[in-house]
Amino acid sequence: MGALPALSLVSGALVSGASSSTGSGPSRPSAALVRSTALELVILACHTLLYPTGVTQERHPPPLATPQAPEGNGMANDRVPVLLLHGFADNRSVFVLLRRSLLRHGWQHVGSLNHSLLTHDLRTAATALSRYVEEFRARTGASRIDVVGHSLGGLVARYYVQRLGGDALVRRLVTLGTPHGGTRVAPPMSVHPLVRQMRPGSGVLAELAAPAPGCRTRFVAFWSDLDQVMVPVETARLDHPDLVVRNIRVSGVGHLALPVHPAVVAGIRQALVARDESDGDAGRASVA
Repeated sequence: MGALPALSLVSGALVSGASSSTGSGPSRPSAALVRSTALELVILACHTLLYPTGVTQERHPPPLATPQAPEGNGMANDRVPVLLLHGFADNRSVFVLLRRSLLRHGWQHVGSLNHSLLTHDLRTAATALSRYVEEFRARTGASRIDVVGHSLGGLVARYYVQRLGGDALVRRLVTLGTPHGGTRVAPPMSVHPLVRQMRPGSGVLAELAAPAPGCRTRFVAFWSDLDQVMVPVETARLDHPDLVVRNIRVSGVGHLALPVHPAVVAGIRQALVARDESDGDAGRASVA
């Protein structure tokens, strides 16, 4: 297995990346960075209002009386159930718009899982995810599911897939601004054990860098050139010789905007229904 051709997602009128000024004077932020930062502040304010609505775990409907038909080899390109995983210190409310978009476009089963605020080890969160995936499959009758993880959520799901046998149950994993290579942002935040595990060179990241032959899950990693939580921004790319990965560069979108920006949401939907890697598109993809 190996990496697929990288794609680029250009959002509407936003420019491709932040440019630095030349000359001897201090550099000034680009127009794209200013717009992205303003959008991040608006999203933060809105999400602060929505946050209380996602504090508790979502209510679970009873299991289906008649399970869905099996998906053959588990790689069918239809709309299989999707599980959403939020990032550090967040909750499921971050996915309000993405969930609504998926349901509106034909997905029948979209679930979400809150990490416990008391969790101090990513491995513990991945173990809890493994139990939830079994419950989610039982409720939906699906043999395999897709997972979308924002930031830390993507790393938890990747650990489950690579280290806990989750590749047997997860067809496709989409990550949004996930520190696959470790982020150096805000060193004081390292007082929290989970943040330390997201730093370059951590034990968790070393485990994920180890060989993973035969991994059955397909990966799609969205990374943004203006993600100020990923330092450097390329750390949100997923590069592993044993994994089938498509890295999608997003231009002009910040970290908080990744789960809610219309262009990215459309890209997520496309990633979830895309054909297998053998039919992957080469070059660049633009979404206005």
